[in-house]
Amino acid sequence: MSTFLERIKEKARWLKQQAFVLYLAYKDPRTPWMAKVFAAIVVAYTFSPIDLVPDFIPVLGYLDDLLLVPLGIALAIKMIPEEVLADAREGVEKAFPDGKPKSWVVGAIIIAIWVVILVLVVFWMVRWMGDLRTGAA
Repeated sequence: MSTFLERIKEKARWLKQQAFVLYLAYKDPRTPWMAKVFAAIVVAYTFSPIDLVPDFIPVLGYLDDLLLVPLGIALAIKMIPEEVLADAREGVEKAFPDGKPKSWVVGAIIIAIWVVILVLVVFWMVRWMGDLRTGAA
């Protein structure tokens, strides 16, 4: 049982490292713009404290972390040129000596995106409820 848990922890560390690789590859000017956009979304979702499906929901809460994050990382890596990935992998150790980046700007952007999404959902729901009351569908 302990070897299974150790393998899961190792896989999680590897995924985290790959997310850092994507972060560095995103900043590289040789990365195509479409790959930059996708990598930025994957990195933001990976490190965002807010999930698509909240973790407190049984089974489904962790399903997005177990499926969406690895799938997103794999797809983003396929979109980025190999030489950019090689340089990013080399740069991970130098760029993040304590293991993770600290950026209040990125954190603020992630929170702002989620606030905008929340406002849009609330606006849509209020409008939908108003349409139900007036009979317009």
